[in-house]
Amino acid sequence: MTTMTQPHTGRSQTGGSGGSGADPSGLDVHTRDLSLRYGKTRALDDLDLDLGAGRIHGLLGRNGAGKTTLLSILASLLPSGGGVVEVGGRDPFEDEERMSQISLIREGGNTVGDETLSWNLDLHAAIRPTFDRDWAGHLVTQFGLSPDAKPDKLSRGQRSAANAILGLAARAPLTMFDEVHLGMDAPTRQLFTDLLIADVVEHPRTIILSSHLISEIEHLLETVTVLHHGRLLLSAEADDVRRRGVTITGPVAAVDALGRQLSVVAMRDLGPTRQITAYGELDERLLADAERAGLEVSAAPLQDLFIHLTADPTAGNTSGNTATSDPEALS
Repeated sequence: MTTMTQPHTGRSQTGGSGGSGADPSGLDVHTRDLSLRYGKTRALDDLDLDLGAGRIHGLLGRNGAGKTTLLSILASLLPSGGGVVEVGGRDPFEDEERMSQISLIREGGNTVGDETLSWNLDLHAAIRPTFDRDWAGHLVTQFGLSPDAKPDKLSRGQRSAANAILGLAARAPLTMFDEVHLGMDAPTRQLFTDLLIADVVEHPRTIILSSHLISEIEHLLETVTVLHHGRLLLSAEADDVRRRGVTITGPVAAVDALGRQLSVVAMRDLGPTRQITAYGELDERLLADAERAGLEVSAAPLQDLFIHLTADPTAGNTSGNTATSDPEALS
């Protein structure tokens, strides 16, 4: 049915609010040694995480990394298997007050499928103190949906849009979107991100975005957290992560000459032009070499860095260079 959860206040390292975690702009998240097993599988493994209030956090990871499990624990849908979890300074599990302040929006369903969208909006307005029913009705029109439509009769993309509306209009102090983009076409995804950023400016709150569409959300992110096999690979300011990689663009021969001195993690060609993404910062000598060769140097896309950091180390890399996946290099 509906996914309602209540936040807690915790300390924050990544853009933390400090102290008790109480913040009018949202709720912070704090975990220590957080673990959960499914049989012999450790879904989360001694996870230490601090996410500050009032910021937009990216939660990245390959399939099975533990993202949905973490969000479900924060939303009080699952009990933790051990360790500490705090949202706004309190354990959210079975805390009704906190649960009303936490919204987890999942691609699978936050609606009652055989009731109308209007009925679903009324339900959420009744159980969420911050839900803006009038704006929710306006969003239904913006996303091209009918208030009389029933989710079970909608396409996958339309159901995703309906769930996104619930998350946006909830304006919960901790709002988490778990792959809410799935099924949406490109214009609808753009509409969602535009509405999200505009409304967060007007109504500050803590946002956690979990998505495989990294290139489409990276401009929104203030911090980046990467999970890998249930463990924390990194959690840092997004700008700090981007600075650990560079993109170099120019004529193929000139790019290749410089690339032989770097750890290349991605390569793209467009006619006579080549673009490479390299892991690590360029020193002054390499920057001077790039300038003399007329090459364009810019920050690396998060998606390229994410693919590199979570790659199977036995798979090798196409550049012929040895690339490090040491998360300590990003701290």
